[in-house]
Amino acid sequence: MSGLLAAIKLQEAGHAFTVFEKADRVGGTWRENTYPGIACDVPSHLYSYSFDLNPNWRYMASPGDEIQAYFEDVSKRYEIDQHIRFSDPVTRLEWLGDAWEVESQSGFIGRFDWVIGATGILHHPKRPEIDGLDDFAGPLFHSAQWDHSVPLDGKRVGVIGNGSSGVQITGALAPRTKQFKLFQRTAQWVVPVEQVEYTEEQREQFRNDPSALHAMHDELDKAFHAGFATQVLDGNSDIFDGMAQACNTHLDEHVSDTNLREKLRPDYTPACKRLVISHNFYNSIQLPQSELVTEGIQRIEAGGVRTTDGTLHELDIIVCATGFHVDAFVRPMTVRGLDGVLLDDVWAERPSAYMSVGIPGFPNFLMINGPNSPVGNFSLIRTAEMQFAYLMKLVEHVQQTGQKYAVPSEDAAKRFEEERTEAAGKTVWATGCKSWYLDDRGVPFVWPFPFNRFTEEMEQPRLDDYALG
Repeated sequence: MSGLLAAIKLQEAGHAFTVFEKADRVGGTWRENTYPGIACDVPSHLYSYSFDLNPNWRYMASPGDEIQAYFEDVSKRYEIDQHIRFSDPVTRLEWLGDAWEVESQSGFIGRFDWVIGATGILHHPKRPEIDGLDDFAGPLFHSAQWDHSVPLDGKRVGVIGNGSSGVQITGALAPRTKQFKLFQRTAQWVVPVEQVEYTEEQREQFRNDPSALHAMHDELDKAFHAGFATQVLDGNSDIFDGMAQACNTHLDEHVSDTNLREKLRPDYTPACKRLVISHNFYNSIQLPQSELVTEGIQRIEAGGVRTTDGTLHELDIIVCATGFHVDAFVRPMTVRGLDGVLLDDVWAERPSAYMSVGIPGFPNFLMINGPNSPVGNFSLIRTAEMQFAYLMKLVEHVQQTGQKYAVPSEDAAKRFEEERTEAAGKTVWATGCKSWYLDDRGVPFVWPFPFNRFTEEMEQPRLDDYALG
């Protein structure tokens, strides 16, 4: 999504550019994640480029294949594919003093004035640290590496992990199985949202009246960023009491078995972890063939999953819905900046970036949805559009002043990180649960300031915070 955005805007501005893509087609997260039930938890009309709104969304929360089709269509209509080196990931970036040398897997080596890291964060699958993963006799795969050659209907299926992916898989797959077991470590706050399908008449209205489509987009954007995006910044806000009450009422009304209901009830502040959106999870986990397993997993054996109570859960297929290495960003590529400094060394403790876009010591290297971006509370597409506009203003400033590069200063980055860390400790993500939002210190790594602060920062770079050369 971010790379396509950058390519479209660079093309519009008349810049020469090359896109390096590790896979054989565009789509990012939506290309890689194809598991049953995958869908976006952001309204479809908000999860669209502001300059290319889609009147043809079929659902309020679109399934993954529809989102993938949208991005592929955008790439073709804007003729971006011709600029993409498919199946050719970057392996090395090295700053030569006035430009970047870029080497890719195919052996390509070229020089570029600027590098934009638009790699995203949800694309390095994280396998669980469980003994015996390789001992299982049947198919075992990660949710982001779904093996569509494996038959699922009438099988005994186990899913490890009950975040958004595990919940979506449960909703779609459990009804098709002979036996379905969901291995839960922590209960999730499940937000009651019904799946809304837009009628053909509604879609026709959006096609014929672009102003109505833009009005819906803007209304959703305002509500999203003025509401939830701001509320999560205060971990003590009363809003979470109301959120808990609504989710608990939904749980009480839709899960009849008392024991199961209490296993599904969280004991931490709502939104401390990413909220789970589902319209069919509770129905599917209550099917006769479904079982919620809350005992810890001891190991994987040839026949299935052995839990700490000694039970062997016999299975035909195991799915690991265990998330991603969210701290990888542009890694594993080798990145060398000023004086040969390695990005791996700079990020040895944890990734960080000045204003979420730049890193001291790495000139003309800017990221979209990089470290400390608002991945947990703002629309990723809106975020990416603002970040790209920011970095283009920096590029234009360097060109206008006759300089070769810009790089954030150490002082500016340190000041920002100290301010960010202090603010992050006051957010809902720091209220005591474990989640992928937390770094090695237990500090949320996401943007902890209000949406208007992000908007203001992205409006114009603080040029005093950059060194030019």
